[in-house]
Amino acid sequence: MADTYTARPVDPRLHNLNGISANQIDQHYTLYQGYVNKTNELWGSLETADRSKANQTYSAIREMKVELSFAWDGVILHEYYFENLGGGGGNPPDEVRKALEAAYGSYEAWVEDFKASGISARGWVICSWDPKAGKVFNYIADAHNSFGIWNAVPLLVLDTYEHAYMVDYGVRRPPYIDAFMNNIDWHVVAQRLAAAKK
Repeated sequence: MADTYTARPVDPRLHNLNGISANQIDQHYTLYQGYVNKTNELWGSLETADRSKANQTYSAIREMKVELSFAWDGVILHEYYFENLGGGGGNPPDEVRKALEAAYGSYEAWVEDFKASGISARGWVICSWDPKAGKVFNYIADAHNSFGIWNAVPLLVLDTYEHAYMVDYGVRRPPYIDAFMNNIDWHVVAQRLAAAKK
């Protein structure tokens, strides 16, 4: 029997964000649920895939595995994103601030890079603890399954696809990024950093 995954429910805090409406969140959640459904469908299809016809140019199993990486990463990144919202933004706790300052020289320089990454990315900004480099870095992804850095642990995830802000801001991304910054739950980020460093 195929594995199945259940979408997480909407955290009620996300209906009371500063500058990101409940309508925006609800529509975004519907998209997330679609990724969950497609992941479950692909897991089921892979159970019966004909592996004897596998081919690197094109085969059904290759296509399903590529699309599973898109769907499942879509689930994972959206869950990180929704989970790190619902706080009051502001200054991060000391342990997070120190990690950001160690990597970027100052908290303000990290913010500047994170926002610039948000304008540059076509899909995601993922501030990660990179254990190989031994520091925090702001990575971008143009799609759920592009440019991922192996072993880097997401600390703070920003969705920059238009679906994340179109309801509230149209095509204006900068005010959405500002709203995102004002709603970061730094406690969640601190927990992720502590777990990543263990």
